[in-house]
Amino acid sequence: MTERTIHVPGYRIGTAEDLKGLTGVTVILAPEGGAAAGVDVRGCAPGTRETDLLRPEKTVEKIHAVVLSGGSAFGLEASCGVMRRLGAEGVGFPVGPVHVPIVCGAVLFDLLLGESGAFPDREMGELAVSRAGTTFPVGCRGAGTGATVGKLLGPDRCMKSGAGYAELSLPGGLWVGAYIAVNACGEVYDKDTPVAGVLTEDRKGIVSSDVLMLEGTERSFEGANTTIGCIVTNAVLTKAQCSAVAGMAHDGLARAIRPVHTTMDGDTLFVMASGTVEAPVDTVGYLAETAVRRAVYDAVFSAEGMGGAPAWRDLFGTPDGF
Repeated sequence: MTERTIHVPGYRIGTAEDLKGLTGVTVILAPEGGAAAGVDVRGCAPGTRETDLLRPEKTVEKIHAVVLSGGSAFGLEASCGVMRRLGAEGVGFPVGPVHVPIVCGAVLFDLLLGESGAFPDREMGELAVSRAGTTFPVGCRGAGTGATVGKLLGPDRCMKSGAGYAELSLPGGLWVGAYIAVNACGEVYDKDTPVAGVLTEDRKGIVSSDVLMLEGTERSFEGANTTIGCIVTNAVLTKAQCSAVAGMAHDGLARAIRPVHTTMDGDTLFVMASGTVEAPVDTVGYLAETAVRRAVYDAVFSAEGMGGAPAWRDLFGTPDGF
């Protein structure tokens, strides 16, 4: 199991998973008092929770957590467990005797890989909160447990992916991190070289998705994909600026995944900003784009073969630095 550490001040990340059902959930907790937030949803098959309230004209100014989950629409239930646990801990807006945390979320489709009928539930959401800290697992853990890539020719030719994390900082104290669960229809590539994607018939190499798309390959399994993630920063940003950064961060997906934002994907990126360091919005967006791209690679290189889908390390060994 590969672990990462988040250095963006105040944030914590927790995961929980079912390694038989091959599904899981990740919770990203905002610093005390919450964070300004925005979202950018692309592709045609999203599954989300509480995204409308992130629009600039809506009343709520801060959120307390983002939940990324497997299980397709069933996995939205995990957010209820996160709410219940945070509310019991006194996190959220006080309303009489209770606290109401604002929890946003998105799901990915992983129902075909593990045991039938498995999806993240309330209990798994609560467990992820209880495990939240500055050190957390990546690869086939949390929302990345059942993630795969390279499904243009169907699930039998896909490769195992997972969740990854990357962060950058500047001398003035600005931090930007990205947690991404990579469950793409297409391939992950670097400088036109496929890193993970559709397997060859002998399952020893990778077929270029670029070639398949140019050949007009007929696609199927609509809604059976989606790459989701959350960018965290200590920058001072408004809700509108957070959404702008989320849009820029999608360029990181486009630089690492092809095809991306298709009719079979519901790619969704959240941004949370704790508001302690002044920084230009474009600088934050540029760092977010880079962090997202690196997190995609981390997801692939940290993954383990599961459910009959081989990972990079099964085919080519462990990359340098992992």
